[in-house]
Amino acid sequence: MPVQDATKRFSSRVDDYARCRPGYPPEIIELLKKECGLTSESVIADIASGTGIFTRMMLENGNRIFGVEPNDEMRRVGERFLADYPRFISIAGTAEATTLPVHSVDLVTAAQAAHWFDRENARREFIRVLKPGGWLVLVWNDRRMDSTEFQREYEQLLRTYGTDYELVRRHGMTLAIESFFTQPFRTREFEYKQTFDYAGLDGRLLSSSYIPQKDHPQYDPMLRELRSIFDRHQLGGSVSFDYDTRVYYGQLDEIKGI
Repeated sequence: MPVQDATKRFSSRVDDYARCRPGYPPEIIELLKKECGLTSESVIADIASGTGIFTRMMLENGNRIFGVEPNDEMRRVGERFLADYPRFISIAGTAEATTLPVHSVDLVTAAQAAHWFDRENARREFIRVLKPGGWLVLVWNDRRMDSTEFQREYEQLLRTYGTDYELVRRHGMTLAIESFFTQPFRTREFEYKQTFDYAGLDGRLLSSSYIPQKDHPQYDPMLRELRSIFDRHQLGGSVSFDYDTRVYYGQLDEIKGI
């Protein structure tokens, strides 16, 4: 994959990521209860759990969760963020090598991350760790690019200043969801909104892996443009992102020999 190693891309952006990335619609939990047999006793492997945003939502359902995260900085922040949840177990591992025992979890989840995985090796690993009849659940918050003039101008800012935004965007757009599944899967979509003051919008921008950092000559011009966009579109000191939250879920066939 011709982009920087995904396990390192966010190392210098962890604080902004933890503070300013969106949560997820609570309807996802109800969907998993209804469709995937999720109960408070279900054991979950949350792959690329990062700073723990999606993980926390499932922990609040009472689940025991193995948070598998390859990035040391992200994992440490996630451990602090989830320190009050005794059913959270932090694991230094990857989607392709979780270190978890065979047939040890009821669900494998991945939020905002599966486009970085080696799909064939990750799928084999998911089959290895899932109990028979277990479920794979992939989740993304997809930011709407043109639902408002503010979001259109923000999108143009990313295209203008992003160091490899188009490459990362194409990589996500060409992701073959079906390549993760060994049999038919299902899809659900929810609406979600995230509201920012300027500091939050600034942090949301800087949490993105394709955005210039302080030592880059485009950093200051980019932030001046962001401030201008915010000032033009803020209402009562706030702007909002609209998301389509997409959930893909299905069961996996066991590979012979696992």
